[in-house]
Amino acid sequence: MAGLTGRRVVGPSPHIKEGTTCTSIMLWVVAALAPSALWAVVTMGWVAAQLLIVCIVVSLATEYGANLLARRPQTLTDGSALVTGLLLAMSLPPRTPWWVAAAAAIIAIGLAKQLFGGLGHNLFNPALVGRAFVAVSWAGVLAAAPNRGWFQTLPDVTAEGLDTISGATRLAVAAADRAASGAYGFDLAAEYQPLLWKNLEGSLGEISAALLIAGGLLLIVKGIIDWRIPAGYIGTMAIVSLLFGADPVFHVLAGGVMLGAFYMATDYVSSPMSKSGRLAYGIGCGLFNAVGRFVGAMPESTTFAILFMNGLAPLIDRMSRPRTFGWVKRDA
Repeated sequence: MAGLTGRRVVGPSPHIKEGTTCTSIMLWVVAALAPSALWAVVTMGWVAAQLLIVCIVVSLATEYGANLLARRPQTLTDGSALVTGLLLAMSLPPRTPWWVAAAAAIIAIGLAKQLFGGLGHNLFNPALVGRAFVAVSWAGVLAAAPNRGWFQTLPDVTAEGLDTISGATRLAVAAADRAASGAYGFDLAAEYQPLLWKNLEGSLGEISAALLIAGGLLLIVKGIIDWRIPAGYIGTMAIVSLLFGADPVFHVLAGGVMLGAFYMATDYVSSPMSKSGRLAYGIGCGLFNAVGRFVGAMPESTTFAILFMNGLAPLIDRMSRPRTFGWVKRDA
């Protein structure tokens, strides 16, 4: 910077700056998720649009109100609250009551993010905290939500003279079959195509694994996320599925694995910083997700697997911290 005397004043390093900002990163995440969200609205109708609107609007409002109460600068323009609201909506069933979605958004922003000090200070992924809160508090409401009418988009409903179809998701049926007989009662390979392109079961984010993968690959190519986390996550999920004698492709595509691996577990704040730490973290997410699915009582255990690994992220960072250049351990 030129001073009054014409001399240049050089500040301390670093002097090289990157053009990437928090806002641009968040907008890339929104762009990667947008095709899945739009496809959910197209195939599921107003219920999906309503859930997206409620989660995003309440997240933004909570962010604004929390900053106002804490007398902190407003941070709506950084895009983090927008991403939290979008991810939260994608993690919930489309028929989630609006008041449950609103409560999840308030908890996600107000408790999991702002109470810790705002962006960059939260230990856990805010969207997953919001989902976990309502999943525990209103488990019965959420369990019934997928079965309350949004199957009307299936082509064979009107042909059979029915108004709606209700039933368990493919993942829940698979878990029940394993628990009852140790084998699956349907062809898992036949479910690949619905899971990839048009899955009208489960949460909003399960509508198309293919669109989630495409968006995740875009984020990897743009350098927004590290490939090690989703690779470790999905790879471990597939390997453990094989060990349990299950179809690895089905169990990678079903449930919230793709949404969790590419968009939730890769959260900058709640994941490790080192490359080796990120790989170990991804492997841990996949391991606990698979164990929860095959051994636990919850076939959809993505939320709690990632939250558990969020809690271990500081320890992973400490254990995977690179040695300082030139440092030699002195013998005692």
